[in-house]
Amino acid sequence: MNRQTSTPQTPAAAEPAARRSRRGWRYLAGVLTVLVLLVVGAKLTWSYLNPFQENTIDRSQPVLLQSIQNMSRFQAATGNFQVIVDLEKDAPFLPDAVKGSRTLFVGAGGVDAYVDFSRMPKDAITVSADRTEVTVRIPRAELEKPNLDNKRSYVFAQQRGLLDRVQEMLSSSPQNQQELYVLAEKKIAEAAQSSDLRNRADQNTKLMLEGMLKSLGFTKVTVKYTDEP
Repeated sequence: MNRQTSTPQTPAAAEPAARRSRRGWRYLAGVLTVLVLLVVGAKLTWSYLNPFQENTIDRSQPVLLQSIQNMSRFQAATGNFQVIVDLEKDAPFLPDAVKGSRTLFVGAGGVDAYVDFSRMPKDAITVSADRTEVTVRIPRAELEKPNLDNKRSYVFAQQRGLLDRVQEMLSSSPQNQQELYVLAEKKIAEAAQSSDLRNRADQNTKLMLEGMLKSLGFTKVTVKYTDEP
């Protein structure tokens, strides 16, 4: 019975296989590198030659200061409001899918409550003979117009009929959202009028005057409103 004997592989015989393996990995790495460079180069070329790319250029004129007005108001409180405007427009004889629109608009902004010290009468401040007591008569707080925050005000949802979509596509000007802003400001102003914002401003103004006058040395400070007896 013949036995087959295997001769052990010498390091010299195994070396060519190791070299071939390393050469294969180097070739694969080179191919991957070339592919990455091609992809990066293609993206850079497309970004440079892209005919649809838009560049934003600001050609606005310098801001002109038109006037400066001295202020005599004390801003006593600020109310933050948010309203969802649901505005729907329908055509009398056409279905909504053909003519009509419905827009949901989120309006957010603030309303300032202030006291106008320029409306104080000439005898608004009365000081006692020993200069320890003082009485101040001030007007009631008023509300400023709502100031909508453009960053927090946006169209939430909108549905338009076919004719409205076509009209918007053919229009040379973008859709006007002024009506939505005006309606949101009106609703926020109504909400501010019915809120406790003015009363809070009156209280804050009284506290401010009492603290300021007491720091001037008056021991008794009385703050009244001009509409009080």
